[in-house]
Amino acid sequence: MSINHQPRIISASIRDVQFGTSVTVIEPVNLYECEIGDGAFVGPFVEIQRGVKIGARTRVQSHCFVCELVSVGEDCFIGHGVMFVNDLFRGGGASSDPADWKPTKIGNRVSIGSNATLLPVSVCDNVVIGAGAVVTKDIVQPGVYCGNPAKYLRSLRAEES
Repeated sequence: MSINHQPRIISASIRDVQFGTSVTVIEPVNLYECEIGDGAFVGPFVEIQRGVKIGARTRVQSHCFVCELVSVGEDCFIGHGVMFVNDLFRGGGASSDPADWKPTKIGNRVSIGSNATLLPVSVCDNVVIGAGAVVTKDIVQPGVYCGNPAKYLRSLRAEES
């Protein structure tokens, strides 16, 4: 005979968020203890965790996960389903100890294509990361990056490629 146990249910919410002016948020979302800059957009089914900073005029499309220790610059585009990772599973599984987590810093004018995954890295200004890319190392040169692992493809200017 099975016993019907009731789960602990926690609703998605917007809690303790520092919003700039003219921010648009499409619910449902789970935003807590983070900062969202002026003119930013956050689509539905997005989670932005504690301590995250999203810059002015940045768009975070639907179904994204932005974990603790991530900062995103101004005028960025985060495509649908983009995932940020702060835990490298060094012990073979997820660590609940924040001391094991690493930060991610995204510069200004960075566009990240749908379903990309970013491990703890630093990305300079003026970068395009292709859809489905997996960014495993710092990006220090502006340009277009694609693949798994993401590699430099070309300059942002067609005449320089």
